[in-house]
Amino acid sequence: GKIGDIFAMRGITTLVKAPDNMALFDQLDAQCTTAPDGALVFANFVDFDQEYGHRRDVAGYARALEDFDARLPAFLGGLRNDDLVALTADHGCDPTWPGSDHTREQVPQLFAGPGIRAGDLGMRQSFCDLGQTIAEHLAVPALAHGTSLLNRMT
Repeated sequence: GKIGDIFAMRGITTLVKAPDNMALFDQLDAQCTTAPDGALVFANFVDFDQEYGHRRDVAGYARALEDFDARLPAFLGGLRNDDLVALTADHGCDPTWPGSDHTREQVPQLFAGPGIRAGDLGMRQSFCDLGQTIAEHLAVPALAHGTSLLNRMT
């Protein structure tokens, strides 16, 4: 439900909730299987932040990453030819850092899909590049800010 709240339900046609990361992964699989071409499916695996990062639960965070990583091969194997997956985070929340606030490390932007080449896209200056890349992939009008990375990946 957090995504609906973040965007005040603007542009969201279907909102699916799940009690934890693995149940959310099940829902993500189901939504991606039935989504029409040109759809944007957005999942926020909030347990990394809420259950493990802020609580500084290193072992729990590690288990959650292992569980997530174990699901990725089957998920990626089920993608359609024109699908694009972007994995990222909105901030760091290192469970080994003292305190309970967000930490300041950079976050990755990982892209995958049947037509996506492996490679290093370098350090990005803004999340706007992610938005611009998705906009180009979905063939919607360009955004006011950011540089699409799509031509460097396909």
